[in-house]
Amino acid sequence: MTDRYAVIGNPISHSKSPLIHAQFARQTGQDLSYEAISAPLNGFRDTVLALRDEGCRGMNVTVPFKFEAFQLATQLTVRAQAAQAVNTLKFDGTEIIGDNTDGAGLVADIEHNLGFIFQGKRVLLMGAGGAAYGVALPLLNAGAIITVANRTEDKAYQLAALFSAHGPIQGSSYIALAGSQFDCVINATSSSLADSLPPLPRGESAFSLSSPNLPFSIEENPKYGGIFAPNALAYDMMYGKETPFLIFAKEQAAARLADGLGMLVEQAAESFFLWRNIRPDTAPVIAKLRLI
Repeated sequence: MTDRYAVIGNPISHSKSPLIHAQFARQTGQDLSYEAISAPLNGFRDTVLALRDEGCRGMNVTVPFKFEAFQLATQLTVRAQAAQAVNTLKFDGTEIIGDNTDGAGLVADIEHNLGFIFQGKRVLLMGAGGAAYGVALPLLNAGAIITVANRTEDKAYQLAALFSAHGPIQGSSYIALAGSQFDCVINATSSSLADSLPPLPRGESAFSLSSPNLPFSIEENPKYGGIFAPNALAYDMMYGKETPFLIFAKEQAAARLADGLGMLVEQAAESFFLWRNIRPDTAPVIAKLRLI
């Protein structure tokens, strides 16, 4: 009998999850179906429970229901408890197991696909909402040294205080970042959805100087004072377009730029593993999505 899975959200028509999990199923020989479900904004709980009662084995949860999924779960993984949000549900009889695979997906994409190792690296995490909460613990577990910056400064301090027992993390305003440099800058804000840019301090980039072919490297340029350290990675969780943050990072001479498509596939693979106890190969799926 074919096992049924789904992703639930509102809106949901844009979701790539059915395509991703269909490829995972074919690759691993798993007999399952996966569909996108739109739930009424005031009907998440009823929709989930009805699908469970119809035999659905598990669900991915996306905007705006991750916090409601956290409340609905009867068991929570450590990373879901830390994130205070759930993006994956697994049904086991009357038990509803809630997990958050976003952070694991981010770390897997950056470390395994991009080859950037977090151990001992200075990471600027922009934002203090659900996305930032979801990735903070996995980043700390990977050995990152984190600064959290947010427009509402108090929220950055609150996030840092919550995770301070797990590793080096501090809160900051954007203004206070001036003069600091980071090996990796992650945009976990919603700014890219609105085609806007967090108020990051600017350095004088190589592209703004007089000569297009500079006789010195960026790190040797005394005029350069941006937030990106030499060989830094700029990572935007949004995918599908060149965002204002990635344009800014390019202008500020960040060495590497990446969007969140790999994170999307990697977090899906983590959910698939939770449900099926089989880990799919993500590389061909990421490559295929890049062509769509």
